[in-house]
Amino acid sequence: MTATIKRFLNDYAAARWAALILIALMMFFAYMFVDVMSPLKSLIESQRGWDSGVFGTYAASEYILNVCGFLIIAGIILDKTGIRFTGILSASLMVMGAAVKYVGISDWFQTTEFNAWLNTWWVSMPGSAKMAAFGFMIFGCGCEMAGTTVSKAIAKWFKGKEMALAMGLEMAIARLGVFAVMWLSPAISDKFGGSVVAPLAFCACLLLVGLINYIAFSVMDTRLDRQLIAAGKASQETSPEDEFHINDLGKIFSSKMFWLVALLCVLYYSAIFPFQRYAPNFLEVTLNVDANTASRLFSCFPILAMVLTPVLGIFLDHKGKGASMLMVGAIIMIVCHLSFAFILPVFPHKWFALLLIVVLGVSFSLVPAALWPSVPKIIDEKILGSAYCLIFWVQNIGLCLVPMLIGSVLKATGGYLMPMVIFSSFGVLAFLFSLLLKIEDKKKGFGLELPNITEEQTK
Repeated sequence: MTATIKRFLNDYAAARWAALILIALMMFFAYMFVDVMSPLKSLIESQRGWDSGVFGTYAASEYILNVCGFLIIAGIILDKTGIRFTGILSASLMVMGAAVKYVGISDWFQTTEFNAWLNTWWVSMPGSAKMAAFGFMIFGCGCEMAGTTVSKAIAKWFKGKEMALAMGLEMAIARLGVFAVMWLSPAISDKFGGSVVAPLAFCACLLLVGLINYIAFSVMDTRLDRQLIAAGKASQETSPEDEFHINDLGKIFSSKMFWLVALLCVLYYSAIFPFQRYAPNFLEVTLNVDANTASRLFSCFPILAMVLTPVLGIFLDHKGKGASMLMVGAIIMIVCHLSFAFILPVFPHKWFALLLIVVLGVSFSLVPAALWPSVPKIIDEKILGSAYCLIFWVQNIGLCLVPMLIGSVLKATGGYLMPMVIFSSFGVLAFLFSLLLKIEDKKKGFGLELPNITEEQTK
């Protein structure tokens, strides 16, 4: 006989929003670490002997192990062991990767025999870049695993509640990390005499704080699961009869909607995250400004995204229209990248660059706000973690290859025209897949255009 529990821990608004803040801060620190080197591109090239091709390979390294299959394993780990173990594991991997990357960039490492040995093979890539890339690989495994874990955690804690708003707020807080690091990274570097090491060390310490935050969330989640078990409503994590099995992956791969979402995701994000790596240097070159001014201009990219994403989440929860938002977001991105390519170089004014950056942030609100809450509508909860990881896996293929492509094109052409055209073409393809997604949803009735909170849930 099960105990009668009228309200679970996640039924209390303060508890579920506190849980959200804990996990969102972990992603905030992760996003800071991802882009800590972006404002320092010119500095790292002059101090460590990198070039645009090396920088592109380093940027791509974050995703290499994920593309080689780690994210598929991560999805299985998530669905087999649950959000607590997987979240702590992912946060730990981020801390470990950050430590290795710090060692590779540090001044003392440059004088070691190991660095000298690294310089004897693949001589076009300095030893510091090899070591930094290896650390970034480890960090990337943890970061992408954390992203899928956080999505499943929010789906669990906000099921039938403000799920899109919660996911929107998590993304907004995470993107605040991009804004913060674009200001803090050059400022910390200047404070320590143009050091590329100091900003990296600072962000690595914040990742340790993020690990502690997730441990605190895990304590809360343990209590929630105990309540669910006592009430006979155990989640998938604690329900043996509803366990995940390896052959469940076939259900995901055979889903047409999954592939539409995954391909839309990889095309859209391939025009966003790789662009972030090069954007400060692009502005520096195009506007003829110093690196600090360029990074501060680009720091405004997530401003509207931070404000609009939670608002769009509320709209999705109560009104829907998720598939339509995906289409509008892709169109905005196309216009912005084409303007970067053809208009900004002949009209190089800071206010115009700022306008384009902020409007691109609107696109970065529309698409993710609509995309991630849509996945639980097309995938069974039992395999939701694997579905998120497989989407991230497909996405990581693009995020791995595109920075190397952009670095090679930039090195070959010496300018940003072709890279911006490439980013624009990704936007065109993303729009086409968003259109196909809306057509398929209309045929099959997955409810992507419907609100997340139904009338029955509000009664």
